[in-house]
Amino acid sequence: MGMKVGIIGCGSITKFRHAPEYRANPHVDEIVFFDRNLQRAKELAQQFGGRSVETIEELFNDPTIVAVSDCSSNEAHHINTAQALLHGKHVLCEKPLAISVKHAEEILKAQAASGKKLMVDHNQRFTKAHQKAKEIIDKKELGEVLTFKSSFGHQGPESWGVDKSNATWFFKKERSHSGVAGDLGIHKIDLIHFLLDDEIEDVHAFYAALDKVDENGKPIEVCDNVVCALKTKKGRLGTASFSWTYYGSEDNSTTIYCQKGILKIYHHPEHQLIVETKDGAVIKYELEPIQTNENQTSSGVIDAFIDCIIHDKEPSVTGQQALASLKVIEKILGENGI
Repeated sequence: MGMKVGIIGCGSITKFRHAPEYRANPHVDEIVFFDRNLQRAKELAQQFGGRSVETIEELFNDPTIVAVSDCSSNEAHHINTAQALLHGKHVLCEKPLAISVKHAEEILKAQAASGKKLMVDHNQRFTKAHQKAKEIIDKKELGEVLTFKSSFGHQGPESWGVDKSNATWFFKKERSHSGVAGDLGIHKIDLIHFLLDDEIEDVHAFYAALDKVDENGKPIEVCDNVVCALKTKKGRLGTASFSWTYYGSEDNSTTIYCQKGILKIYHHPEHQLIVETKDGAVIKYELEPIQTNENQTSSGVIDAFIDCIIHDKEPSVTGQQALASLKVIEKILGENGI
């Protein structure tokens, strides 16, 4: 017997990731779409052989819908995800979990009260190169991790969003809140936490709107670039850069420096993981290309979410882990950032 799932919000993330991955999952037999713009929901229902509903309440009140993806914009997550949980649905929430730590804590309260599963879509954990890198780090094959650097940047959300326009909600303070920090940065913060089995606790950062303008030609209200220095609880030091103004190919690279060598992740198009040891050996792994906005491969997130429901397992990315990453984003942006 297949499972029925709902999706809240029918933008690009639903069209390119959630809907096709649910459709490909053998345990899912129907997708129910909701968007405040009914036409969008209808179009995706048609494209993916599901159905649309006119109100979010219809989705919440349908007892046959077991699980929900919350793909609404950032400022609505704490409302939609909390409501879905309290209506007895398992929820996969897009990142960032919420626009503030305070709102994220409301979601975690709802999750505890509901007893349902909450997973957050920090999809970088699932790539083969990151999984392999974690295995090498966990086994201490190169000794302890000392330092790291990571970047995530592309040409900006206006080239990805559903409308292909600089009127995108990502540029609006009241909807996006954290700009590139919450869009791209939070992925890398989560990845560092995951790879190093550690947590960033101290942050020094600069952020700015350097180049992006809105539909009126004015500088955007949120940051389009962040550069930061980071220190973890275990004392590792690192740097990170997040950008919407890398006007060339996307950069999703990370380097981990250990006592006996280094790991280079997503620096090379064919060799997604390169290990260079202190004594001069170079090991190149060909694993899989990472998803980019131009190259949509299956992220593995939906399969992991469905699997944790069916087998009653802890989700691969928990609400607590997502909250830990959000706390770092709040530190990066300081008092006036969020």
